[in-house]
Amino acid sequence: MARNGAELNGRRVLVTGAGGFIGSRVCERLVEAGADVRALVRYTSDGEAGWLDRSPIRAGIEVARGDLADRDSVAEAMKGCEIVLHLGALIAIPYSYLAPESYVRTNILGTLNVLQCAREQGIGRLVHTSTSEVYGSAQTVPMTEDHPLVGQSPYSASKIAADKLAESYHRSFGMPVVTLRPFNTFGPRQSARAVIPALAVQALAGQVVRMGDPRPTRDFVFVDDTADAFVRAATAPGIEGLTLHFGGGREIAVGDLPRMIGEAAGIDITVEHDPQRMRPAASEVERLVADASRAREWLGWTPRVSVEEGLAQVVDFIRAHPDLYRPQEYAV
Repeated sequence: MARNGAELNGRRVLVTGAGGFIGSRVCERLVEAGADVRALVRYTSDGEAGWLDRSPIRAGIEVARGDLADRDSVAEAMKGCEIVLHLGALIAIPYSYLAPESYVRTNILGTLNVLQCAREQGIGRLVHTSTSEVYGSAQTVPMTEDHPLVGQSPYSASKIAADKLAESYHRSFGMPVVTLRPFNTFGPRQSARAVIPALAVQALAGQVVRMGDPRPTRDFVFVDDTADAFVRAATAPGIEGLTLHFGGGREIAVGDLPRMIGEAAGIDITVEHDPQRMRPAASEVERLVADASRAREWLGWTPRVSVEEGLAQVVDFIRAHPDLYRPQEYAV
């Protein structure tokens, strides 16, 4: 099995969503493993490639610009590749309430384009990215890959559809696809629209931390551990058609995060709860906690970085890069 990424040396790999928080870290790990990486990033007029522009591996990868919703640009980016890691998606849950059609276009149509191009070009392995949000609130814990799927937001509904498209291409056409379902990934470079950096940015700016419902629980996984899962899944044999969880199995209430961030930063934090920052009641995912035994069995994967260690790295990153965050704009 591909336990350490050695099987990637010299192989051409396409990463969609490569300029994002997780995608950029996956690209870095692939380069470290010796892969020949092509990064598909969404075209913008300023020519930026997201976090890749700040990465030490930027000169070592080929950047292709396009749009997942445009099949021609997907097909062009995929030419000559053996492996595709599909991380490209719209992910912000609050925005999905405002612009659901954009999630259908990027997450569903975009995934269809990736699948169809991979089929036409004979891609040897397609790793599709899911999310724990497809489950809604936990009905049983810990949550296995057989947990029912519940669309509790337009975002999660779009990801359920994308997951089912990937499943259908495996069943219908023998597509060598594996679906990875990370739980709540966090770490340096994450947008402050996500809960941990949103809280940390406010706290480090000396502000009162404002947040919504403190009761929901999540299973947080450090970004390096999530990236490790993608590298392993790129070449591990015998996993076609499987869905694999990546979570630490540790349930943490969102309301406990300010205290934990304060301990990592060595500061006292004052919290105010603002009901206007809560999801619609029936859309809130109350509880998530993973059973990742299948990933341990098939990939030898276990998380290496504790939540506390990861929070310390987030704090250090935000302190070192104050120019990247505007605390007055962020709240959860």
